[in-house]
Amino acid sequence: MQDNRYAVIMAGGKGERFWPLSTSKRPKQVLSIVGDRPMLAQAVERLAGFIPPERVLVITNASLVEVSREAVPELPPENIIGEPVGRDTAAACALGAAIVKARCENGSFCILTADHVIKDLDVFRQTLEEGFALAEQDASLVTIGITPTFASTGFGYIECGDTIDSGGEIAFRAAKRFVEKPDATTAQGYVDSGDFFWNSGMFIWSADALLKALGAFQPPLLAMAEAMQSVVDTASFDERLAEEYGKLGKISIDYAVMEKADNIVTASGAFGWFDVGSWPALEDHFDKDEAANVAIGDCKALDATGNIVVSNGRLTALIGVSDLVVVQADGVTMICPKDRAQEVKAMVQLLDSDGGYDGVL
Repeated sequence: MQDNRYAVIMAGGKGERFWPLSTSKRPKQVLSIVGDRPMLAQAVERLAGFIPPERVLVITNASLVEVSREAVPELPPENIIGEPVGRDTAAACALGAAIVKARCENGSFCILTADHVIKDLDVFRQTLEEGFALAEQDASLVTIGITPTFASTGFGYIECGDTIDSGGEIAFRAAKRFVEKPDATTAQGYVDSGDFFWNSGMFIWSADALLKALGAFQPPLLAMAEAMQSVVDTASFDERLAEEYGKLGKISIDYAVMEKADNIVTASGAFGWFDVGSWPALEDHFDKDEAANVAIGDCKALDATGNIVVSNGRLTALIGVSDLVVVQADGVTMICPKDRAQEVKAMVQLLDSDGGYDGVL
């Protein structure tokens, strides 16, 4: 393990599409939605033997610092950093660069997220290893692209050009452009071309390279990062962070840097990758019964097919229904068609505007 390498795990999401199991006080990243440990803990475990806990940082919302520490007790408490307000992924990346730079002058780091399920961990770690080597060698901004397995309209894409010979086992290509979520016809064209990868939202770079890019494209973010470097690991960190974040607008790292820089390289992520974004994603990770139902908890089904049921501490009985999501948690029952599961977020926002529901939001 090289001692200048860090990992920054972004874990500030609200997990609204997994309501009512996921709430603002205990969002999906601190829950064991898939697997035996919280999703955040699984993200840390993937780095075992590659990056030690003392060099793994978690950036989350200030209100989630304590539950995040409970989810990953193996991390030093000071490595769980709470943003006072959400400013999207560019601010989190810039803050990560500030902390890494303050702790290690020649530090490099990867950006990971707490809501992915990743298989083939040896390949995943090899991708990180070779990505770090390339980023440190020529100051490239490395992004990990996933070879698409179907024409998804829910992911952004990266178009790639020439192959880059890194001398290793992982394929690297020069990134030409980042494109937003396409319609179905466009997505199929991307898949057929062989030149497009899903944008995984995972990156590898040296702190210096990212700070240089921020200086070129987003000076306010560079100013924040430079201001925070001098107070990392001091008692005034949180107060200064609130002051600096108050000056920032919201912008994603894709818009801020990746769509503008000319030194971006895409690593081909040849490992199993799943974005656990809404309830139907559970079908990829749990066994189905003979009627294609996924049942987590206590469920009985009669002439019911293709349903997803999560029932905590009580029986859920289905009769003659198909293709529903039924979730019971914390005294709340949520039912919707599977093809409208993305609208769970809209229901949370509606309830929130009405003052919430018994404090579960």
